[in-house]
Amino acid sequence: MSFVTKPSKISLVIGASSVGTLIEWYDFYIFGMLATIISKQFFPSDAGTSALLSTLAIFAAGFIVRPFGALVFGRLGDIIGRKYTFLLTLVLMGGSTFAIGLVPGFATIGWAAPILVLILRLVQGLALGGEYGGAATYVAEHAPANRRGFWTSWIQTTATLGLFLALGVIIFIRSNQGVEAFSAEWGGWRYPFWMSIILVVVSILIRMKMSESPMFTKLKSEGKTSTNPLKESFGHKANFKMVLLALFGAVMGQGVIWYTGQFYAQSFIETVCKVEFVQSRNLMLWAILFATPFFVVFGYLSDRIGRKWIMMLGMLAGILTYRPIYQYFLDATNAKNRTEKIDLAHTISSEKIATVDVKDRTKILVVQKVDTAYLDGAIFSYTKTDTLHIAAEISDINASKIQYVQVNPLDGTQFDTVLLQLKSSAGLNLDTTRISDVVVLSKSAKPTILVEKTLDHATYWNLIWLVFVQILYVTMVYGPIAAFLVELFPTKIRYTSMSLPYHIGNGVFGGLVPFLGTLIVEFTKTTDNPAGDPLAGLWYPIGVASICLFIGVIYLTNKVDKEVMD
Repeated sequence: MSFVTKPSKISLVIGASSVGTLIEWYDFYIFGMLATIISKQFFPSDAGTSALLSTLAIFAAGFIVRPFGALVFGRLGDIIGRKYTFLLTLVLMGGSTFAIGLVPGFATIGWAAPILVLILRLVQGLALGGEYGGAATYVAEHAPANRRGFWTSWIQTTATLGLFLALGVIIFIRSNQGVEAFSAEWGGWRYPFWMSIILVVVSILIRMKMSESPMFTKLKSEGKTSTNPLKESFGHKANFKMVLLALFGAVMGQGVIWYTGQFYAQSFIETVCKVEFVQSRNLMLWAILFATPFFVVFGYLSDRIGRKWIMMLGMLAGILTYRPIYQYFLDATNAKNRTEKIDLAHTISSEKIATVDVKDRTKILVVQKVDTAYLDGAIFSYTKTDTLHIAAEISDINASKIQYVQVNPLDGTQFDTVLLQLKSSAGLNLDTTRISDVVVLSKSAKPTILVEKTLDHATYWNLIWLVFVQILYVTMVYGPIAAFLVELFPTKIRYTSMSLPYHIGNGVFGGLVPFLGTLIVEFTKTTDNPAGDPLAGLWYPIGVASICLFIGVIYLTNKVDKEVMD
């Protein structure tokens, strides 16, 4: 038996389902988009790379628990219905996201901060584990058989649009607040988390007006709903075989393609290529904007030519082109490769500013910023920080300058007097006429240099194009997959059966891409090569996608199952 839903009705179904799912993805991804700031707020200030890795691990934890959410909420969805289950997941997601924005930083509550964030992140993961399966199933069970790929592909756009919304909100707030205000403990980076509660309330009001899926309603009226979806999904050999085939033949590869093309790309461009914060996110916004319509294009094509080969081609494209694409990212943003002349008129070296370390007042940080401008409009900014260890704390807390004597670097028999502007670290009003003498015991052997690059117009659009290409792969593997999963499993256990492989493939294999990719690069770092191999992290998604491609090509069928009421 098939169900035909009027166009006006299916549009309402998709709209209501998509709004809520988009908001849940937005909630889930703002954490990843703000990982560099969160690592500084919820971990010790001197933790360095380990703080970023720990933040990425917390980010990944939300993905790892998604399969458990799929089991819990999938079971509820197959017993009590699709509508009320993903209403519950929406409330849990919105509440935990809002709460993350309320957690004080490490400077205020110490290690309780990352622990609380981890707990809330786990709640987020559980909620999202129950959301997607419900929304995709709900739409698919309303859609006409010959347009199931097309209609469910609208749900597929929500993950990328949620990322787009997260990026847009973050850029808007940061642009209006400025870097320091945005990055402060209670700064603007918290606003996207707080905004979530408003979006969730709106979505709940919309979803409350939705009716239950017609297929599930019919099963329920006939008393044929599953009493034990978990047992029927994974206890029966034939169905469990389909679960494994869905995971290892499609969703696992789709997951790593999704997170490489969007999250790993953004992280790589910002943290490895050192592209400036707003520009790195703007180029992601453009790429997402151009690529998003192709979710619907490939969903539509999957109704005509089948789901399998579109997904397999997307995986193959990623396997073959990821390393050349990311090598270009490195080459195009490397200062050594620049052929444009330096624009001396706009190249600026700031005055050296000294700041007393808050934790150790016998340590002084000397910062100087150099903006190297090029004639093509690119600006590469270098912020160099030297550390001075002084014999005793500065006695005059109101002094605006410090001075010390050092050996002349060119003539070891001569001595120079160095005078530095002092920046207040405690909000004091310093006296511009007072100078404090300090005795420097030692200076850091190697200064810390932070690099931030604003790209020229041509390079900027080349990067947009290459990120767009990666997201195009995403649309190929992700656009048809909801319809593919729905057609694998019977109605009475569909929510449970499709949710588990989806969230293992996406949440575990896909969600670990940023963390494992960064970790693999860390393992390649040596004394002789402190930067390591920045492309080594790509072997993880390439390897997983290759395995999935092999299994999918051999074992998946390209046939579209038009009758899913079984």
